[in-house]
Amino acid sequence: MKATITFLGTLIALVAGTNSAYAADVTARDIAAVLHRADGTTPLDLSGRDLEGLDLSGIDFKKTRLEGAKMFGVNLSNSNLAGADLSEAKLDRVNIIGARFDGADLSKISMLRPATTETRGAATGIGAPSFVAANLSGAKLFGQLSRVDFSNANFEGASLAPFSRTGFIEDLFRTEMEGAKLDGANFRAADLTYVSFRYASLRGADLRNAKLLHADLSRVDLTDADLTGADVSEADFDGAILSGAKGLDELANRSSARNLAPRTN
Repeated sequence: MKATITFLGTLIALVAGTNSAYAADVTARDIAAVLHRADGTTPLDLSGRDLEGLDLSGIDFKKTRLEGAKMFGVNLSNSNLAGADLSEAKLDRVNIIGARFDGADLSKISMLRPATTETRGAATGIGAPSFVAANLSGAKLFGQLSRVDFSNANFEGASLAPFSRTGFIEDLFRTEMEGAKLDGANFRAADLTYVSFRYASLRGADLRNAKLLHADLSRVDLTDADLTGADVSEADFDGAILSGAKGLDELANRSSARNLAPRTN
């Protein structure tokens, strides 16, 4: 028997107290009640569930399985989703202020325009979510992600590029990761078109074959980063720290990049 607390069985026993077919819509109170009683050794299974609009703030999800869950507009502020499986979940417009996703599986998710800080443009990272060592491979992300901690996160094949001029974008036309912690992150073959990394730390990051078209890398710390094969067409390197960076002579469209020193040979 799999060591997984199935959603139906556990929730029926807790809420209905019977073995009858589950008919009621899931509520935030139901989920919180089950997780409160969980011992953390066997994860709750909410895979594929429709949780749209629920207030799930301040909850310890204890590695819950949320694979493919529909979570549009869910309030996850100050919740602990470290180690949770959210692969292929729909997380557009979620509130993740103060939430932890460290080590979570977020591969192939959609996270468009999440709320990440109390005030856009705040000077510090207070209240920002954490994605340390999270798996965001193949994910679609767009929005205000400044001062978020993505240290050692995996963005391989992910897209952070704009997707239209209407809808979610509103006044924000590019993904902002300004001042973000991205040391050791894997952006290999990721689409980072128009992303603003101003003042971010990308020390030791893997940017091989990434698309950095029109990206803003002003004042970014790229110490020991690997940019081999990255497309830097119209990217701005004003004041960027490139000490020990690899692949600078193997950049695609290097001649059109701004504020980048000429080739060394």
